[in-house]
Amino acid sequence: MTLEKNTLLHNRYRIIEILGQGGMGSVYRAIDENLGVAVALKENLFTTEEYMRQFRLEAVILANLRHPNMPRVSDHFELKDQGQYLVMDFIEGEDLRNRMDRLGMISEDDATQIGAAICDALAYLHSRKPPILHRDIKPGNVKITPEGHIFLVDFGLAKVYQGDNQATTTGARAMTPGYSPPEQYGTARTDPRTDFYSLGATLYAALCGVIPEDGLARAMDNAQLTPLRKRNVKITRRFATAVEKAMAIDPSDRFQSAEDFKKALLGAGSKTQQPAGTHVVAPPPAEAFLPSDPSQVAASKEKTPRPPVVGPVPPSTADDQPFVSPLKKQKERERKRRFALMRFFLILLLVLAVSILFWAPGILPENVRASIPFLAPTSTVTPSVTPSPLPTQTATATVTSTALPPTATATALPTRTPLPIVIGTLGSDPAVTDTAALPVSTPIGGSGQIAYASDRTDLPQIYLADLANLAFTQVVNMPEGACQPAWSPDGQKMVFISPCKGMDEIYYGAGLYIVNADGSNLTPIGTVPGGDFDPAWSPDGKSIAFTSLRTDQMEIFILSADDPKSVVQITKGAKGIDSRQPAWSPDGTQIAYVVKRFGVYQLWLMNADGSEQKQIVRSGVAFSDYLPTWSPDGSLIVFNQRCATKFCFPYLMTTSASDRTEEQGSFFQLNIISIEDVEYSPDGFHLLYEGEGNDENNDIYYMTTTGANNIRLTTDDGLEFDPAWRPNGN
Repeated sequence: MTLEKNTLLHNRYRIIEILGQGGMGSVYRAIDENLGVAVALKENLFTTEEYMRQFRLEAVILANLRHPNMPRVSDHFELKDQGQYLVMDFIEGEDLRNRMDRLGMISEDDATQIGAAICDALAYLHSRKPPILHRDIKPGNVKITPEGHIFLVDFGLAKVYQGDNQATTTGARAMTPGYSPPEQYGTARTDPRTDFYSLGATLYAALCGVIPEDGLARAMDNAQLTPLRKRNVKITRRFATAVEKAMAIDPSDRFQSAEDFKKALLGAGSKTQQPAGTHVVAPPPAEAFLPSDPSQVAASKEKTPRPPVVGPVPPSTADDQPFVSPLKKQKERERKRRFALMRFFLILLLVLAVSILFWAPGILPENVRASIPFLAPTSTVTPSVTPSPLPTQTATATVTSTALPPTATATALPTRTPLPIVIGTLGSDPAVTDTAALPVSTPIGGSGQIAYASDRTDLPQIYLADLANLAFTQVVNMPEGACQPAWSPDGQKMVFISPCKGMDEIYYGAGLYIVNADGSNLTPIGTVPGGDFDPAWSPDGKSIAFTSLRTDQMEIFILSADDPKSVVQITKGAKGIDSRQPAWSPDGTQIAYVVKRFGVYQLWLMNADGSEQKQIVRSGVAFSDYLPTWSPDGSLIVFNQRCATKFCFPYLMTTSASDRTEEQGSFFQLNIISIEDVEYSPDGFHLLYEGEGNDENNDIYYMTTTGANNIRLTTDDGLEFDPAWRPNGN
């Protein structure tokens, strides 16, 4: 059972927070009230007599360890029917996993220093009498202090090696897929070479941002190790060879001592031997670690409350607003230059084509030449049939609107022309002026209506567009504006937010409302101060997930659609760590969402009850990942990515919803300049999105998932955003 904050153990150690949790117990940050210093408290929940005896034996051995790259064990004690506890120095700073989160991957020089430091620690552990095995080396157990000093942490119980005549002492083994060698699974014997494999796998993951293929799967020929240089070409061959040798399946093919491994790493990096404890890397930034004094923890992470954002993001806050371009003027200049260059080449091609036709008219058939006035016929024979122009066709859309709210209006959309089967190239903005591409008999995408927000009448309001008869209907008329519509799974209702002044990143003071699709039965959902936004209706229609500022930072809550007063908080980050933009999986068992850490947004996944929260895409601090959505079959999560420190158009990315071996997103190959806030159609064959055309106006588009038949749905001068495809239930 997880210990609560402020619990006092052994009349001495007061729990401050949980640092990690595993199958054998948890690791806590605590205060030694006798000495007034922070300590790490490692818990072992196995309480059998054998474990108790072994714990006492090994705790004494570990308490005598002294090495500059390892924390010191200062105490141990047992609590009857509860567990055993090992007290170690608390190492302040960030672990290697956090550094990978910040940077995406580390440099070879840093990997050399980290590998050499851990080899020093392992050489010391393995040389003890009896030898000590770590058996759980992974990025989360490599700590980097504010001074850049490197520590191997979490060495603990059941790791005393008795040599060839005896098996490793009884105890549960920590096995981390990707980092554990095959002999660590089951009851196979482990020895010092087990640690070399895990260190090699840790360096592999840190250098390319991808966890290596699992050792057991490789041993059974179900997988092969992807060469390190295939994933990161910047790594030297010698260094890659050293890392891959440490990860050999057969222990006899690995390095046979920590010193040999260290020499190979230093030799690959042209480094000289240094005394133990002198290998360092660049220190982490201040926000990456907690202060030594626990009383400073909250104060160190407090942020000045941000005022409500209305309209465009000012330059001073652009770095903190990755969802909205901080360099709008630069974006416009770049776009104009690009379009001017493309127009020049198009005009040049047109002039060349006309010149060729004029000087070489014989390349065209006679009947075609006859229809072009400025081309002279090449033959004196007059055609017996004179082509007549095709009759002009006009299409009239009859709009019928029923059950509208008192202020609602129904207006026919402008005439549109279908796009060709290919998608537009950069700078293209095909006109949409005909209705032929929109079939009436079969609703496009499996449902012929979409909801979206538009500020065509000043403040944004929710509109419903019908693709069959090319009409749009205003659904609500909120005095302070409305946006972010999200449909109930039966397509009969939608939830939205108000107030909404425009395309903001954060909607301070907003609340949730539910309304029928025809605009009737508008029902506000009681809210608390702060703001509720980013609503998402669960697939079973029973719950609505949303983002709220009611705890003074963005967290995700779930309320019952039948009882809006029943609200449950499912994320709870540290101060300054925001969670938002929930997106339900099609089966309703999981929620994809984004977490703001290190100044950027990251893509995370959790169960619908908030358990098993984990980051699933690691893009480093150069990119923000945001606005996740699921494919209808639940196999993919599609999301947007944009640059965090400079301007770039948003990319469309995908990641597997179940395969966690790859932690990098893949580009969704579409030739689109600007695409954001993507949503699948109910039948899964179309994508709905918001984007910008040549007029730099934000409008709603849709296309097939292959990028064909790209249709611009809105052409109003106002901004159209937050598109939502109505489910088939309508």
